[in-house]
Amino acid sequence: MTPAARIQASIEILDEILAGAPVEKSLTNWARRSRFAGSKDRAAVRDHVFAALRCKRSYAALGGAETGRGLMIGTVRASGAPLEDVFTGARHAPGVLAETEVGRDFDSEAEQYDIPDWLWSRFQTSLGEQAVPVAQALQSRAPVHLRVNLMKADVSAAIASLAADGIIAVPHPACDTALEVTEGARKIAQSRAYMDGLVELQDAASQAVVAALDLRPGMRVLDYCAGGGGKSLALAAQKGVSVFAHDVNAARMRDLPTRAERAAVRVEILTTEDLVQQAPFDVILADAPCSGSGSWRRAPAGKWALTESRLQELTGIQASILDQLAPMIAPGGVLAYATCSMLDDENGNVVDGFLRKYPGWSENFRKTWLVSHGTDGFFTSHLTR
Repeated sequence: MTPAARIQASIEILDEILAGAPVEKSLTNWARRSRFAGSKDRAAVRDHVFAALRCKRSYAALGGAETGRGLMIGTVRASGAPLEDVFTGARHAPGVLAETEVGRDFDSEAEQYDIPDWLWSRFQTSLGEQAVPVAQALQSRAPVHLRVNLMKADVSAAIASLAADGIIAVPHPACDTALEVTEGARKIAQSRAYMDGLVELQDAASQAVVAALDLRPGMRVLDYCAGGGGKSLALAAQKGVSVFAHDVNAARMRDLPTRAERAAVRVEILTTEDLVQQAPFDVILADAPCSGSGSWRRAPAGKWALTESRLQELTGIQASILDQLAPMIAPGGVLAYATCSMLDDENGNVVDGFLRKYPGWSENFRKTWLVSHGTDGFFTSHLTR
């Protein structure tokens, strides 16, 4: 495919997404009906689509319309490339620009930095002087991070194994087990290091949330909102710790047994009914459902789908999770609350509300990681009684 043909394909996919189709479904359907597209073509189109979604407001302004075509006009304008080289009207290329397809100045900081209008004031309140750097970071692609599985390799051995397959990775400062991939990221799934369980794909801040827990041999640890199980595996890599995983949607954990076997760790999956029987736990990690604002680079559609009412609903869910888990903590144990959000509404405000409701509890650790610092955005707080 020519560069112009890739732009045209991205326009068609974006129009489907803007009409309400899920992002991954639209990309998959396009790939299935476009057998002529090679792996590099598919990767390029995917990159175009995700870049346009991260910058939907600003690119729509630059492109003159919130349509697939408008977003891709904005994409090319933002890059500084000549529009006439792409919008040629040639076969498989987008049509020539009309006189009306002109950009305009941004009407607000929220538009310039691609944040919904209703959220911008909350964003500024939560992040202060970091609001603009964080918003700018969310406009770009996220780095690729790996977790070294210390049950199978040390950091140096993992880096060497990756290098043998053409993948360059360097230590990331957020966590002792974290690597950042600087070259060859698309080769990871086929690499020997990944297939042999030496590394797992996991954001450095997500790893740091686990590393912040003071785990000791003999502890019983529950990953309550386990999802795919990334944190469960990181917890289980701590020697002598018994790890349990639960998610209200058990289907999210369907790959966890296979991943645990590959990593040579043990994770016991619990149903909701099992929780009471297995309690109390020395540590419960609750990575609660949230806006996902810290991972909007990876899932940009979530930024535009979030509403004020949904945010309020999420904070209610987060508070109720803490209510449910508090009785399951053993004396002297830790309830570790976490989100992949950078918003006070879901982080400090939820924790402060819990502490007001339960005066016998206290907080002994709180930390926030920001996308402007080279990781996904994360928050965690350790609560004890």
